[in-house]
Formats: sequence, structure tokens, C-alpha cells
Amino acid sequence: MACEWTKLWSVRAPYLCLLAGLAVTAVFTFYYASIARINEQAVQPVGNAAAASVVVTQFAVVILATVAVTSEYSTGTMRASLLWVPRRHRVQAAKALVTGMVAFLAGAVFAVVGTVVAWVAFDGRASFDAGTAVGQILSIGVYQALVAVLTVGVAFSARHPAGALSTLATLLWALPSVLLGLGGDALAAVNDALPYGAGDHFTRVGGDAPYSSATAVLIVAAWSAVAHVSGLYVLRRRDA
Repeated sequence: MACEWTKLWSVRAPYLCLLAGLAVTAVFTFYYASIARINEQAVQPVGNAAAASVVVTQFAVVILATVAVTSEYSTGTMRASLLWVPRRHRVQAAKALVTGMVAFLAGAVFAVVGTVVAWVAFDGRASFDAGTAVGQILSIGVYQALVAVLTVGVAFSARHPAGALSTLATLLWALPSVLLGLGGDALAAVNDALPYGAGDHFTRVGGDAPYSSATAVLIVAAWSAVAHVSGLYVLRRRDA
């Protein structure tokens, strides 16, 4: 884990991803709250703005975790990593844990910034409860951490940034958008079983969720576990 931590911060990509995520959070939450205020929508928890921004900020985490894996394949340093640590499951677990921890902290910071910005932009069209706000901040961090673990698994399976990013963009954004755009109870149920659909129910407050928050986070965790096992299978079966 110490090695993976050093490798992660030895290049500029993680810093750029986190800065981009922070900037996008501020812009998105300001826009979200401003639209709610202008349209005089019903008062909602201020943390919902930060929860809504996850649809875009999750890709800062996706890119960070993808680069943490695929950059080693593109440069050939994966051979050295596996030479130093022959037990391949330890290499993958270390990457998942390190990127997961960074994603949790980043997600929580994004949520704090988004909540502050949204509170100003809502201008009275939002409610604030300390317990609810802290709960949403932590839930966003947990979701982002699970997305990082999911990404590491997909990246080990694809081994190429284009393949990993296209798969994750489809799973986390394109497919949910199509399902919700087409409408219908059956397609909505499918979306509720996808990572972002469950994550949205987990992080938002006041929505009509078809299941509890505990079930929602378990659905996201199950997707992350499947991706992790799939990536480990490929890592063990193929040479670096």
C-alpha cells in the first residue's frame, strides 16, 4: 500500500483529477441550486445539490483510479510491480484500497464544498440539518470509494484506458440516462439495480426510493465486488 500510495502521487494526473472534480462540484451545485430557486421548487435538503453533482464528479474518481492501473501497463512498470509482489491479489487489493481511501476523502471534500456553494445559491429554498448534511457528506464519500474499487477492477480487466473508460462511462452514465429517458416502471427498476441508480438513492434525501439506504449501498458494493473479482481473474490468467 505504501508503494501504491507513492506511485499514485508521483504523477500529475491525480492532482488534476481532484482539482477538476472540485471545480465541477462548485459549478454544478451552484447551477442546481440556482435553478431550484428560480423555478421556486419545493424546499429540499441542501445536501441534495452535492448528491446530484455526483453524476459528473464520479468521473474524476473514475479517471484517477483508471490511470492508477492502466498507466503501469502502458509503461511496462506492471512487470516490476508483480516481480516485487508476486501474489497478484495483493497488488490489486493495494490499488483498490489506496484509490478507495483517496476517493472517500475526495468525495467528502467535494460534498462539503458543494453543500456550502449550494446553500448560498439556494437563497432560502433549502433546509439545513446538521445530522442530515453530515450523513449525506459521508454517503457521497462512501459511494465515491466504491466507484474507485469498481474502476480498479474494470481497469485490470480492460488493461487499456480507452476500454476501461468507455465501459465505465456506459455503466455509470450512458445506460442510466437512456433507461430514465425512455421511461417506464420496468426500465426504472433496471436503473435502480445499476451502480449509479443505487448510489443516487443512497446519497439523496427525500426521494421515492424503492429500497432502503442499506440495500442501496449493498447494490453498489456488489457491483464493485464483481468488478474486483473479474479484474483479479484476468490479472491471474494473463501476463503483464
